[in-house]
Amino acid sequence: MKFITHSAIIRVQGKGVVSMNNLKDRVTIYQVAQTAGVSLATVSRVINKQGNVTESTRAKVEATIKKLGYKPSGLAQALATNKTTNIGVIIPGANYVYISNMLSGISEIAKQKGFVLTLFTTSHSREEALSMIEKVITTHVDGTIIFDDELEVDDVKKINSYFVPAIVVNNVLTGDKVGCIKFSYGEELKNIIRHYYQDGGEKEMTFVHVHDGGRLLTHCEHCFVEVHDELKKEYHVLNCDDSYAHTYADFLERFKNNPEGSKGYYIAYRDSLAAAIINAASDAGLQVPNDVEVLSLVGTKYANIVRPTLSSMQINMSEVGKRAMLMLTDLINDNLLEKTCRFEAKFVKRSSTKF
Repeated sequence: MKFITHSAIIRVQGKGVVSMNNLKDRVTIYQVAQTAGVSLATVSRVINKQGNVTESTRAKVEATIKKLGYKPSGLAQALATNKTTNIGVIIPGANYVYISNMLSGISEIAKQKGFVLTLFTTSHSREEALSMIEKVITTHVDGTIIFDDELEVDDVKKINSYFVPAIVVNNVLTGDKVGCIKFSYGEELKNIIRHYYQDGGEKEMTFVHVHDGGRLLTHCEHCFVEVHDELKKEYHVLNCDDSYAHTYADFLERFKNNPEGSKGYYIAYRDSLAAAIINAASDAGLQVPNDVEVLSLVGTKYANIVRPTLSSMQINMSEVGKRAMLMLTDLINDNLLEKTCRFEAKFVKRSSTKF
């Protein structure tokens, strides 16, 4: 048996073992100080771009850092400057397309501004969301972006009480260290329904309710009921799982068992659920949009991919992410003047609806 010294790394390639003895150990700040002939405090001041260092000494330390290949510890810099360059992002989960789009926008601006992101996921649970708030606080981030339908105003205020700058997405809350981005879906949804009946639409509408869908879905459902009561039109609310597979199976059975009684206009939370309804209708022999019309509330790129294409309400979530990160950057620097930003959902007519 061959023993490898602590300075070597072994890598298995097929049946052989290759030793690599030419990798350098991590250079420490102590080595930099010793080689440059200065104190640790002087090296720290140079690294963190602080004063009280002569130009000749600064040049000597920087040359030593370059020569030794020293990489400053992010933790050490955070302790010295009281800034971590770390942003906490609280989200329900990254597996939703609209959330991924928002994260893409946040990441783009964070990279430009020199920040890194730490994700905290809550799985649509208020208890988990509260736990994530505690983790954000103890992680000592420079700021946080919160997108979670389960949190209440008092929950988010808890972060503000710890003086952590926060931008809250899909909630209305402002303060010394808090700004918000609000989504507006309700009035546009009401207008869609009004115009449908005004333009000669005759199908009864069904709102597809998802358990624990969150504040946005609940608000849209209230608007749906209000406008139907205003117009004195019959309507239905139907429960379904937040799952393409389950929604498809349930609607396929529904359409097959009662094809005439199941004809109507369905409003679903997201593209995946709307696509499940469209596919179930088609597989049951019904025509979209003649027999069944479908609208998605939270439209994504999939609205153009499914066939027939899906009418949806659209907000550019990448732009939401960019705006949230820009607002947070200004908030961290005490430069945020407008602490409330509003994004209006727009109806995009495609092939799954007649009007």
